[in-house]
Amino acid sequence: MTASAIIMMLIGLGITWGGAAYCISVAMNKQQK
Repeated sequence: MTASAIIMMLIGLGITWGGAAYCISVAMNKQQK
């Protein structure tokens, strides 16, 4: 694998996990209210 392919994979994982963490935080905030 080239460095660019590894970087693109890490960016993709970051976006995926970031979106999941955001959805979880929003759900937690809705439950607290």
